Amino acid sequence: MKKLTLLAGAMFAASTIMAQALTGREIAEKVHNRPDGDTRYCEMSLTLVNKNGSKRVRELKSFAKDYGKDRKTIMFFLYPGDVKGTGFLTWEYDQIDRDDDKWLYLPAMKKTRRISGSSSKTDYFMGTDFTYDDMGHRNTDEDTHTLLREETIDGQACWVLQSVPNTTGEIYTRRVSWIRKDCLVPVRVEYYDKLDKLHRLLVCTDVKQIDGFWTIGQMNMKNVQTNHETNLVFKAYKYDQPVNDNIFTVNQLEKGL
Repeated sequence: MKKLTLLAGAMFAASTIMAQALTGREIAEKVHNRPDGDTRYCEMSLTLVNKNGSKRVRELKSFAKDYGKDRKTIMFFLYPGDVKGTGFLTWEYDQIDRDDDKWLYLPAMKKTRRISGSSSKTDYFMGTDFTYDDMGHRNTDEDTHTLLREETIDGQACWVLQSVPNTTGEIYTRRVSWIRKDCLVPVRVEYYDKLDKLHRLLVCTDVKQIDGFWTIGQMNMKNVQTNHETNLVFKAYKYDQPVNDNIFTVNQLEKGL
């Protein structure tokens, strides 16, 4: 019995050491590889709030599909009338030396705009507090990741991870993320500007499992320097549903739903 107790204690100690030994990059890679199905569909309610508290509401639909390590995403604005028909298409490549392809269709102008790699890092998407670059996923090795410490947020144990871009041209010089250990979801992300002052704050809430996949129910991105914020509520999430490859084309982007 004593031997079994000692063995159990040794195994627990070993597992604890292994957990503590995770590097920042290993944690970032776990987050990057968190299972989220081969296809994803959701409806979104997007609210823009200015410093005076005035609100503007947008309704959207989004489709996404994985192609190996790459993925394609398309979203359409459904409401209100002044943005209805606007579409955004992204082809993401999990390669450091290859920029993602992004297109924005503006029906009022009947024109599709190609979003360049440099613009996507600094330009904001449709008046929100998210850049075009925020709308996709970064390759793990686009940043240098450092585990700063461990903290608890709302009763959930988190890793606190600092990520510094390896190239210039980003809108931030570093970001600090609080990542839940149980589900690998970032629940808080701080973005710092070139003067190392807090620029934007992302808070993710209503984290739950849908179809067996951990899913964020709400996001709030706030520009703390301008007091402008963007609230996102995700609805009708569906995973691993059939999605036609033809939807992820510029032709479909311009046709709309």
